[in-house]
Amino acid sequence: VFLEDYNLHVAQQLVTGTDVWLNTPRRPLEACGTSGMKALANGSLNLSVLDGWWDEGYHPDFGWALGHGEVYTNHDAQDDIESRDLYNILENEVVPLFYQRGHDGIPRGWVEKMKAGLQHLCPVYNSHRMVQEYVNRYYLPCSRRFGKLCHQDFSGARDLADWRKKLMTGWQEVSVEELSGTHGLEKAVGEDLEVTARVRLGSLSPDDITVEAYYGRVDQNGELADRETVILKFIESDEDLCTFKGKIPCTKTGRLGYTVRVAPSREKLENCFVMGLMTWA
Repeated sequence: VFLEDYNLHVAQQLVTGTDVWLNTPRRPLEACGTSGMKALANGSLNLSVLDGWWDEGYHPDFGWALGHGEVYTNHDAQDDIESRDLYNILENEVVPLFYQRGHDGIPRGWVEKMKAGLQHLCPVYNSHRMVQEYVNRYYLPCSRRFGKLCHQDFSGARDLADWRKKLMTGWQEVSVEELSGTHGLEKAVGEDLEVTARVRLGSLSPDDITVEAYYGRVDQNGELADRETVILKFIESDEDLCTFKGKIPCTKTGRLGYTVRVAPSREKLENCFVMGLMTWA
């Protein structure tokens, strides 16, 4: 079935009017599956490939899984295997359960699955946390930022534009000249590694930039994995070099590595990546 002009109204009719939510994209091409979550909240039972949210939420008490999470290199073979699996589940599990009814006409086993899904999955897969994060991390900060930029006849916006122009002009002068820590030293979990960076800023000032230690586990390819950052504090200026220091917490075992990067000030931008400027040690 191809539905033209699909919109929120059509989606509402679908998620509130189905007994089974059948979702069969080729794994791993499923994006998220929020429609399956909405169908769940309306009492539908999900029958889906183990991908997206259903890979985490699936349990035989709540619905059905198509396959076992296999990854295929041959898509024709994948379609053939999964179509057979799908029809087998529909014929031998879904349809019999739906029509297995008591003298009152109610499919008790079906309703039991519906209730189990509502009880165990709806408290986990819902929009409450998502909306809270959007409000606290994006909407409120953007609203406050908009107020600052509009203050005093948009003087904040003009100051920001001038500052961004200054950064774009002077960023080519920025470089990390020295980086010192402790190479090859063994540290115990719970200890800190002190890092010092001496940065040449040219025409810029320490207030214009943010210096961060960028660290993580070193993988088998010599690359940093599970990366984290910590901001280094400005200590002093010596001629045209500025010294920044900070401490990297040692919270994990294994071989760890770090470097330092310089970005535009986090205080003046919504995030330090928006201007596309970054200098690495």
